[in-house]
Amino acid sequence: MQPRSLPRPLPRSKLIALAAGAASATAFAPLDWWVVGLVCFAILLRLTHEAATLRQALLRGWLFGVAHFTVGNNWIQHAFDFQDKMPPALGYLAVVLLALYLAIYPALAMGLAWRFRGRVPDLAFILVAAAAWIVSEYLRGVIFTGYPWNPLGVAWLPLMGVAQFAAWAGTYALGGLFMLAAGTLYLATLREWRPLAAALVALGLGTWLLHPAPAPTRPTAPLVRVVQPNIGQDTSLDGTRAQKSMAALVRLSNDKQTIMPGGPIPRLIVWPEGSVDYWIEDGYPDIWYRKADPRTVRQAIALTLGPRDMALIGGNALNFGKDRQLASAGNSVFAIDPAARIRARYDKAHLVPYGEYLPMRTILEPLGLSRLVAGDIDFAPGPGPRTLDIPGFGKVGMQICYEIIFSGQTVDRADRPAVLFNPSNDAWFGTWGPPQHLAQARMRAIEEGLPILRSTPTGISAIIDAHGGIVAAAGMGEAKAIEAPMPAALPPTWFARVGNWLAFIAAGLLLVAAIAIRRATR
Repeated sequence: MQPRSLPRPLPRSKLIALAAGAASATAFAPLDWWVVGLVCFAILLRLTHEAATLRQALLRGWLFGVAHFTVGNNWIQHAFDFQDKMPPALGYLAVVLLALYLAIYPALAMGLAWRFRGRVPDLAFILVAAAAWIVSEYLRGVIFTGYPWNPLGVAWLPLMGVAQFAAWAGTYALGGLFMLAAGTLYLATLREWRPLAAALVALGLGTWLLHPAPAPTRPTAPLVRVVQPNIGQDTSLDGTRAQKSMAALVRLSNDKQTIMPGGPIPRLIVWPEGSVDYWIEDGYPDIWYRKADPRTVRQAIALTLGPRDMALIGGNALNFGKDRQLASAGNSVFAIDPAARIRARYDKAHLVPYGEYLPMRTILEPLGLSRLVAGDIDFAPGPGPRTLDIPGFGKVGMQICYEIIFSGQTVDRADRPAVLFNPSNDAWFGTWGPPQHLAQARMRAIEEGLPILRSTPTGISAIIDAHGGIVAAAGMGEAKAIEAPMPAALPPTWFARVGNWLAFIAAGLLLVAAIAIRRATR
């Protein structure tokens, strides 16, 4: 495959890399301009192929990544608006500093693609770029605890048929498909139309053939009620916040009028992450119960439940050492029954650095740095993905807040649940963060073939079916409860069985195909 002619190299390549990287962030929610994303990544591929040296290719990929991640992660600044120990302006610096690091991964991908370029751009170059992108995104999700926010495959969500490919190979492989599509667009600008035509046919067939049918429902399914109280972080200094939040949660939970033929249907009521600003467990030293008796708190929750209902409540736990001194806290979910008993507890395992714990505390604390979440006690990680057996409702998997963004790390493989519960506090996330978080939760539903229940304090809360479709949702800034029959799970997908090994297999196949094409054209 030989392009008919090659255009002159793009002038001011560094500036173009920055501009294309910034525009490429619009491919994700809340804008979902995936076509713009394809054009921007096609520009990145052209800039990479035109680079005269490896160093130049790495720099262009890095500049693209800096702009891409700065715009895409702009919501992080909003978290600093609620921290009295650090100025809000520091949030803008934090976004840029994070982007400077995250940009290393697209730089590495483009560096590898450049090493495999030929004299003219060809399909082999595009295949290697796609394979390198898959591997680089996986590494971004695991190195230094990982930060796989907005993997490129999420940009396919507006095309639900294409997004279903994640059930077969995962989100990282889906990102490679996005790079392939962008590559065919690049080749088309060089008058090589056949790859683009093949890509359009493949995407069209995929959208048609894989577009999900309505998710299966069970006629005897229990109901799930997702509560969103619309209590934001701006009330954190309000001395009556705990009472107001509890009153709103109880009021929105306490509708027992849902009746179906044959009698009341059991309901699973779910509250957001950290929504109860009181201690829920017994057994702490008395000094910790000055705000409220935990039995009174649990009784208030239990009064919202019918005799066959259960509640999953986001709150905090305390962990004490042998000397009864406070050792750490837990970001937890408690399962509470109608008798006000705690039937199970899950502790968040994948904690947020600088949010839920301060790394290198002995060094950073004297410098004036602190956690974004109030308090001086670090949270302790739980043991990892867990499935809780909730009486009357079966097996429920737990993923608190951004744990849901880690592809392949959301389900206990030895004890597959029937549904995932993802309580979160997206009130920290500005206006771009919540829709992006929701989109990534939808990708986990597709990958695992499991419905997901998302409850947040200010939006976006949702009931997501096993195809990633939204059954019901509460928008940002709404005080609302949404209720629906619990969606059914699908049989385990290929991804649920094999995990991210499929992404490496896809990357390997792309690399083998590139080598075969290059040898055949010599």
